[in-house]
Amino acid sequence: MKKKKKKTTRPRRPTARLLYAASETEADMLYPTGFFAPDPFLFIQKGRRTVLVMSDLEMDRARRQARVDRVMSWSKIAAPLEKNGKKPATADVIAQALKTLGLKRVEVPGSFPLGLAMELDERGIRLDLVADPFWPEREVKRPDEVRAIEASLRAAEEGLLAGIEALKACRIRKGWLMRDGRRFTAEDLRSVINTRVMAEGCVPAHTICAPGDQAVDPHDEGHGPIRAHTPVIMDIFPRSEKTGYFGDLTRTVVRGKASFALHELYAIVHEGVRLGHRRVREGIEGLDVHKEIQDLFTRQGYKTGVQEGRMQGFFHGTGHGVGLQIHEAPSIGKRPCTLRAGHVVTIEPGLYYLGLGGVRIEDMALVRKRDSRCLTRVPKQLEI
Repeated sequence: MKKKKKKTTRPRRPTARLLYAASETEADMLYPTGFFAPDPFLFIQKGRRTVLVMSDLEMDRARRQARVDRVMSWSKIAAPLEKNGKKPATADVIAQALKTLGLKRVEVPGSFPLGLAMELDERGIRLDLVADPFWPEREVKRPDEVRAIEASLRAAEEGLLAGIEALKACRIRKGWLMRDGRRFTAEDLRSVINTRVMAEGCVPAHTICAPGDQAVDPHDEGHGPIRAHTPVIMDIFPRSEKTGYFGDLTRTVVRGKASFALHELYAIVHEGVRLGHRRVREGIEGLDVHKEIQDLFTRQGYKTGVQEGRMQGFFHGTGHGVGLQIHEAPSIGKRPCTLRAGHVVTIEPGLYYLGLGGVRIEDMALVRKRDSRCLTRVPKQLEI
């Protein structure tokens, strides 16, 4: 009997890819280049080789800093295309750069500009749309990425400690926090935190300092005078100016005395965080972790649903991935998602009820094969 030849599959050849974006705001551009620029520039991958096409302004810096094989000059490519002193269109230069590299077909992300895509199509360039994620490898973090995230987390912790010290320095008068002869506000607290974060080399954005019932809306940044004896949620998520990676941290504190009901609320949220740390590991479903924490809260009598016309209880996800974006894959919530070693995720359950306020506690964790490692160092303390 004649033996059948074993069918062999060849490894998929690296494809050609194209990005045109500003890496300052587009994580998919920053990831392969490691180069910050506020204006759009061109990235081309041909096989395993990577190329940038840069303006004269950024040429030398790109050659020093970018993690690519070659940096080409935009103006040199554009020069032969100029007519009567008129600069060529962006699509003309990109098409010419691709022609120089022997490319007529490239993959682009879903965020690629529609108008530019249509112009390139008119110039004979075939664009293949790649569904998110454009760089799947972004999801699992390298050791250097974990270190970069930890550095931003340290900056968030310094900001938190500065905020706590500012709250401790306030005097309590007639139920309000007072400092420098006036009521201390959420804006004052945010300024203290953000100033310290910036001193640590990170950029803060929309830092949450939400007192009392304002925190029942989990993304309310907080405003106005802060009352004593009420919870204040501080959620700090700075981005490193050096690496572009984010950190994420939340603590809930009370300046003064917390009520018995608030102590109970805090204790159950804290237990939810501990449960999350115990469950997070490679191979576990994020949906299962989320449901287990939800069930814990429900068994203790903390129901979730619409009350007084507002969503109250635990109505957001347990956690999310963090990296070059503050919210990225994976998800620990209502959508199926299997955790993998190398994921960096938040664990941030919360409970929110009008009249009591909100409590959210957030750590960051590195998913490992058999467990997780908590990356967050600052302690958890309700009363300060």
